[in-house]
Amino acid sequence: MQVKVLYFGILKDWLAKSEEATELPNGSTIGELLGILRNRTPHGATSNKGAASEMTERVWHSLAVAVNREYAPAGVVLRDGDEVALLPPVSGGGCKQ
Repeated sequence: MQVKVLYFGILKDWLAKSEEATELPNGSTIGELLGILRNRTPHGATSNKGAASEMTERVWHSLAVAVNREYAPAGVVLRDGDEVALLPPVSGGGCKQ
C-alpha cells in the first residue's frame, strides 16, 4: 500500500522535502511507518548517543501524528491512500513586551 507522508518543522529540513509517497506492507501501523522514516534521518539508525543523536531521539519520541487530518496514536493501522502528517514539537523564543 502507499501513504502520503507530510513533513513539518525540523523533519522537513532533515529530509530535505515536505512530502513523499511511501510504500508499506498492508496492515502497517503508524509506529512501523515511523520506524522506517526514522532510519532515513541523520543519526536515526545509529546507537551513538552524541548530542545530535539525543536531539533526534527527542524529536522522534515527541512527534504528533495526524492521519487524514485527525491526531492518531502509534498503534493505528494505516490504509492505502492515507495522508500522514508528522508534526515535531515547536520551540521558540519568549514573548516580547
